[in-house]
Amino acid sequence: MAGGTMLDVYTGFDRMPIAGEWRAGRAGGSREDTDPYTGDVLTEIPLAGADDLDEAYRAARDAQPDWAARPAAERAEVMANAARVLADREGELVDWLQREAGATRGRAGMELALVRAVTERAAEQADRINTFMGTGSDIPDKENRVYRQAAGVVAVISPWNFPVQLSNRSVAPALALGNAVVLKPAGDTPVTGGLFLAKVYEEAGLPPGLLSVLIGKGGDIGDAIVEHEVPRVISFTGSTPVGRGIAAKAGLKRLALELGGNGPLVVLDDADLDQAVAGALYGSYFHMGQVCMATNRIIVDASVHDAFVDLFVSAAASLRYGDPRDDGTQLGPVINAKQLDSIREKVSRAVEDGAELLLGGDPVGPTGQVLPPQVLLGDNTVATAAEEVFGPVATIVKADDEDHALQLANDTEYGLSSGVYSGDRDRGLNFALRVQAGMTHIDDTTVNDDVHIAFGGEKASGLGRFGGDWVVDEFTTNHWVSLQQRPRDFQY
Repeated sequence: MAGGTMLDVYTGFDRMPIAGEWRAGRAGGSREDTDPYTGDVLTEIPLAGADDLDEAYRAARDAQPDWAARPAAERAEVMANAARVLADREGELVDWLQREAGATRGRAGMELALVRAVTERAAEQADRINTFMGTGSDIPDKENRVYRQAAGVVAVISPWNFPVQLSNRSVAPALALGNAVVLKPAGDTPVTGGLFLAKVYEEAGLPPGLLSVLIGKGGDIGDAIVEHEVPRVISFTGSTPVGRGIAAKAGLKRLALELGGNGPLVVLDDADLDQAVAGALYGSYFHMGQVCMATNRIIVDASVHDAFVDLFVSAAASLRYGDPRDDGTQLGPVINAKQLDSIREKVSRAVEDGAELLLGGDPVGPTGQVLPPQVLLGDNTVATAAEEVFGPVATIVKADDEDHALQLANDTEYGLSSGVYSGDRDRGLNFALRVQAGMTHIDDTTVNDDVHIAFGGEKASGLGRFGGDWVVDEFTTNHWVSLQQRPRDFQY
């Protein structure tokens, strides 16, 4: 509802906005966008190819300088308008998230709150370009300035798990800071990950050509979107293997990569167990564990291990799973059959290697993609502890003491998110500062829902920082300019 008038729902999601025009892709073939719970076809999209991508990039390059030169207030107004459109269309977008991403209503509402906050924050960041900072000079009558300018054209490649937020957290600030964007959303969530956002920004008044969205096969545009000569920045959220491939192919471009995780949640011997169980439950099963910052391993001090296990298994067994449209549902479907097979294969390997399955169950639902919560006891080497699971699976690992818990937490190639529970805040902080991760939550969850302090990872979990004011550095460049006030005599 906007201005007391019922809005017409968005349509035309069998087309893409490419270089300022909504049209079909020219690669040949199409992709069916399906509901992971019911299997219903939501839309069918003719796929984009390399020629479509080239057209999008060149239109973005042509449109970007004028956009960056506009007064900051104009760019801020578009961002503010977009935030209002998102609020007006929240119910419509929640429906799409439930049908396309398998999100429960609560999970969809949480994502959209983050999306609006990111967009509102982007409006505040619009004046961060075309400004300068004086740096002083050792030379008489000389002034040095450093100007912050838009980077140019930004390529955004986003995943399916939080499709609106993980696209928009790059799209919104990039546009606000005077850049143009070419967005490739995940094939499982083309509408929520890109096409719906494009409609929002179009309604908000974004000039044509500044945001193109392409849905295409990896073999057709996956490498080309990274290797193309036009983009100056590549923003990618996804798996570590794909991120490594992007880094190898991007050449001399700036990279912002948030990659995989294997989040440890450590429960020390003085933790409030009820609080720790609640946090571990949320961290492990929120959105079916399909979150890069999810709790992958729960590392528990031996002195409280058995009590924690009893409480956690009982709580996990009470979670309601099924149709994401039912208000009481807490776990909906896994995104697709391939992902489900990967999760179950890791659970099977963990059991074969000695883990104990305390809570399990076979998939249910019309498509057979709703997996009940799984709980395992194992060590740090079993598959569900050593690898990123990305499913509703929690592996509890016993630690001998605090030092052993820290060793276990850091014994991974990843370093994205982590958490620790302790009854002593200073002890928790001391532990957190020794964890090798981009983020550590004390007496909280390892799912980060603070848009102002969103961050990045260490080790194999990525490069660059997302969210807050850090994102300004990712999508701008600094230009040093010196001004000599009087002619100088040069001697060689």
